[in-house]
Amino acid sequence: MNHPRPSDSRAGSHVNAMMKGSTVTVHVMGRFDFNCHPGFRDACEMFGEAQDYVVDLSGTEYLDSSALGMLLVLRDQVGSANVRIVNCRPAVRRILEIANFGSLFVLT
Repeated sequence: MNHPRPSDSRAGSHVNAMMKGSTVTVHVMGRFDFNCHPGFRDACEMFGEAQDYVVDLSGTEYLDSSALGMLLVLRDQVGSANVRIVNCRPAVRRILEIANFGSLFVLT
């Protein structure tokens, strides 16, 4: 059963999440930066504990070091095997690769 919930909308970005089974999928649209912090945190926590997390960056046009930090905090909280980053645009994927996130997360 899908349960979509909008989380936050701030300064050119929007974060929402949905849960299907035991997997929470978090979508970040627009800029994934410090302004997304409250929305990203809320989206990751709104369903309680989940077994798996998918961060869908198909709508993300930009991310900065604070976004990288948010992803690392999520990984620390739920375990690296349970977090996948998917649907990255080429520019976003390049930033993740430069930051060596391919060794920390499953990137698809």
